[in-house]
Amino acid sequence: MVLKRTNPTLYYLQRTGFYLLVIVITLYLLVPFFWAVLTSFRKSGDLFLPPAQFIGAASTFGNYIDVFANPNFQKGLLFSLIVAVGSVVISLIFGSFAAYALGRFKFRFKSGVLYVILAVSVFPQIAVLGGLYTLISNLNLYNSPLGLILSYLIFTIPFTVWVLTSFVRDIPGELEEAALVDGASPLQTLFQVLFPVMMPALVTTGLLAFINAWNEYLFALTFTSTNRTVPVVIANYSGATQFDQPWGQIMAASIVVTVPLIILVLVFQRNIVSGLTAGAVKG
Repeated sequence: MVLKRTNPTLYYLQRTGFYLLVIVITLYLLVPFFWAVLTSFRKSGDLFLPPAQFIGAASTFGNYIDVFANPNFQKGLLFSLIVAVGSVVISLIFGSFAAYALGRFKFRFKSGVLYVILAVSVFPQIAVLGGLYTLISNLNLYNSPLGLILSYLIFTIPFTVWVLTSFVRDIPGELEEAALVDGASPLQTLFQVLFPVMMPALVTTGLLAFINAWNEYLFALTFTSTNRTVPVVIANYSGATQFDQPWGQIMAASIVVTVPLIILVLVFQRNIVSGLTAGAVKG
């Protein structure tokens, strides 16, 4: 406010520039999604109209009806849900135990373990694709949800461990000490005392891991042949003929799989913010 008192013109110019920047960024992020929504409600003959006529064209729900009537899309939704939920549950279970050990106990090479976990998460998917394909094939998990869950754990568990470890470190030790004095075992302390306190971090890691698994494409394309997840089904969407690309149905399918994620983020946005900022400020 000192700037406003000394130079009101400069203050209002800065505020105007700030709001213009926010508007530009918002339009940059939302216009593609808005155009995808419009495309999902347009007939195939209207997709190549000029922008003004395209926006004013008549809407139709035919694309959504065709998408939900597609058995491959229905199967892909179910398969994606099974794989995403399975990978999130396993990641939270293993990640919680690992974070509790790394955040509370002192042992040799603890920093080395953390760096190894970080190194695993840094590798691109393509770098481990060949070895992972051999492993899944030898375990007879090809084209199986267990095979995809196993592959997704490579990038969900490291993220879960890192976020939960920083959160566990900031939990007051008095809570754990009071539970131990009352006769609680370490497992009882973890499940009955620490887990309720860790809920924001658990929601954050679980939701972000779910989004990553739900949208993953490379592993789903490589490790499956008939049991496809939603991203692969959408990528392979075809029309009535070989040269027909049903963009309206593709956009409708994309909106269908995107809207639930947006709703989840909006519902749990407070938990996400508090979970991501855990450990950022030391009191």
